[in-house]
Parts: sequence; structure tokens; C-alpha cells
Amino acid sequence: MKKEERNKKKRRKIFLSLLLILFVGVILTASTYTWFTANRQVTVENLDVNVSTSAGLQISVDAMDWKTVVTKEDIIGAITTYKTAKNQVPSGQVNPVSTAGTVDAGTGFINMYKGSLADEDSDGAVELTATKSTETNTTDSGDFIAFDLFFNVSEDQTLYLTSASQVTGGDADGAGTDSKIQYASRVAMLPQGHVTDVAQSATIQAAKAADTTGLVIWEPNADIHTATGVTNAALYGKTLTPGAGNAPVEYYGLINTINTPGVDIDSTAAGTFQKVEAPVLKTTNSTGIPEDQYLQVLSLERGVTKVRFYMWVEGQDVDCEDYASGGDLNFNLVFSIDRQANA
Repeated sequence: MKKEERNKKKRRKIFLSLLLILFVGVILTASTYTWFTANRQVTVENLDVNVSTSAGLQISVDAMDWKTVVTKEDIIGAITTYKTAKNQVPSGQVNPVSTAGTVDAGTGFINMYKGSLADEDSDGAVELTATKSTETNTTDSGDFIAFDLFFNVSEDQTLYLTSASQVTGGDADGAGTDSKIQYASRVAMLPQGHVTDVAQSATIQAAKAADTTGLVIWEPNADIHTATGVTNAALYGKTLTPGAGNAPVEYYGLINTINTPGVDIDSTAAGTFQKVEAPVLKTTNSTGIPEDQYLQVLSLERGVTKVRFYMWVEGQDVDCEDYASGGDLNFNLVFSIDRQANA
């Protein structure tokens, strides 16, 4: 009897140990999905927009006052002369959102969706819910950055992002630690319309995109991932390594709202998600945009072209995870109509 009791106790201990291992495994798995959990946000410290003046390129926030450099303050202040502006530049924080680049033809805006993780369902899968997030003219709140810029050229030109363009992260904990949230960042450029005469400022201000024609999405740190991002990727059947040098990762952006109880976090269900197939320009963290071959982004016709810009943290990116939250994001865009430096 004593031997049988000892065996029962041993089996019970083994069983409890297995339960503990299983429980810990569930905790670890649940904490490594994409999207932040509740109340996680990213601080936006600085937004710089700079434009090269080569070959007569000019830029404006209202299609009236033309400059060679546009600042964050210019974008925020555009409402004084561009009454219908919807330039959303949050002063403090942004939230993860997702898009496949679809366009609302009524507004000309890109459809953006704010997501959050729900409790596990009966099968143990983490669930995602999402609501549509539409920009308004504000500097106090908003889930992402959005604004209009107007480009003026005297002849047909090709617009490039120069090697000075980058998206970088910043201090996540006050100790000088880079949060790496820039690995999940995106920048989109969507042409809204064109006029041939700079005097048609009212006409071009009112222009809006009917579809995705000309849309470009830039993923500035496409080859680099955190260790947790690598774990996330494995859940989707993708094999990556920590650090730089990885092949680009395809992902499915949101195209619709997701009501409670939500859908499984790894879902790609049609009607809710869509593979991001708009031109996605991927550059590497280690080399950035080379000086001898700037990144081609848009074609500009002679006259004035209105372009809507979006800057956001992509919730469907494998590096959009809790360890990266709380850091700063710095967007710096420098444009040129020359292919390379000193061209």
C-alpha cells in the first residue's frame, strides 16, 4: 500500500507539473501576439517634414503659401487658410491601427481601423476587435498622423524620398532605451487631385481621391525585428531571426470593423482582412535609402498636386507588441525630384 500511495503521489506531482507548464505556456503565447493590450500607447515626440528645392520643387500646406521646408507647426496652422483641412497631428500619443490601403471615396481618406485584443475564446484563441478611426483637425488626440501637402512643379517630375528620410524610435523608459516601435511604423502617400494653375487653390484644396490610384505605402524598417516580433511571426508560420537582414513579411491589413466577440488574431478572413497589395516600398533598417538611388514614390504633373500623408503604427505588424509600447516615434521625410544626391 505504501508503495502504491507513493506512486499515486508521484503521478499527482507529475500531473500538476504538466498543468503548470501548460499554464505558463498559455501565458507566454497570449503575451506575444501583435497589437498592444489595453491602455498601451506610443509617444510621438517629433514630426519633421523637409522638402528638397532641386529643379524648382515647392511645397505648401494650403496651396497658397509656397515654401521649401514645411514644419509641424505649419501643418497644424494650415486651418487658418485651408478651412476644410483635416490635419491630425496628435501632440502626445498614438495607438496601433491597421489598414490595407482601401479608400473611402466619400472623404478621400484611407480607411484606418483601431484594434484591440479581446479575451480568449472557447478554443483558447486570442481575439481581435476593431473600430474605424477617422481623422479630424486636431492636435490633442487621434490614433495616427494625417495631413495634406501640395506639391508645385513647373514641368512633369518624379518625386523621390532621399536618403535623409527615416523613421526612428526613442526613449521607452526614461533610461535611454530604444523601444523599437519604429519597426512597426508605416507612411502612406495618396494623391488627391491635380490642377495646372497655382491660382486654383480653392479647387485643389477641395480635391479628394475616389480610389487608390497612386497610393504608395512606405515600410521604412522592413528587414529588422525584435526577438518578440520573431516569436509573433512564428505563430503565423513565418520564420524570422532577431535583428536585421530578414526578407520582407507580407501581412493582412484590416478593411472592416470587428465587433465583439471578435475574430482569431491570426485570421485572414475575406471581408475583414486583405493582403496589403498597394505598392509597398520596403527599405532596410541597416542601409536605409541609398544616396545613389533615391526611393521613387510619386509622379507629379506640371502644376499643383495634392497628396494626403498618413503616419502610423501598424497593428498587424509582428513587431507591434507590448515591449515596444511607450517609446517615441520620429518621422523625417525629405523629398527631391533628382534621382540621387548631387545629381
